[in-house]
This record gives sequence, structure tokens and C-alpha cells, in this order.
Amino acid sequence: MISARNSGMMQNMKAKVMQFNVIFRPEAEGGFTAVVPSLPGCISYGKTLPQAKDMIQDAISGYLASLKKHRQKISSDEGSFVTLLSVGQYA
Repeated sequence: MISARNSGMMQNMKAKVMQFNVIFRPEAEGGFTAVVPSLPGCISYGKTLPQAKDMIQDAISGYLASLKKHRQKISSDEGSFVTLLSVGQYA
């Protein structure tokens, strides 16, 4: 049974879930580069798509820890979206 004291501690330990758009770009030499547009410079790489996903999650965690340490604003991509647009080129 969880005591009221422990229950309060568990509530304080809940992590805030943040959402970020991530672009996974296949590389010519193999593997994937992962970029988080809303976190400038937050880029990672993995030999496989699952590895790239794990690596960028780690990079995001480190980036957010640095922002928190330096008392900088942390914002997520919640509410935003990514789409692909086709643009014609004219000669």
C-alpha cells in the first residue's frame, strides 16, 4: 500500500512528456541522420532507423538538460505539424 507521503513523492517524480518533430533523412552511405528543427543543433545519426531514433531521443534529453541547467526556455512542437509540399521549378 502506498502512503500519502509516498504518493506525493511519486507525483513529484512524474516526467513531463514533450513532443518534438524529428526529420529522419536516409544517407547515401547508409544510415539515417535525425534532426530536430525546433532545437537548433540537435542532430544525431544511426546505422538503422531504430538506432537513429534511440540516438536522437538521447540527444534531445541532453539538449533539454542543458536548457534546464542554463535556465533557458524549453518549448516543444506540441500543436505544430510537418507536411511535404511539392514546388515546381521553371527553367
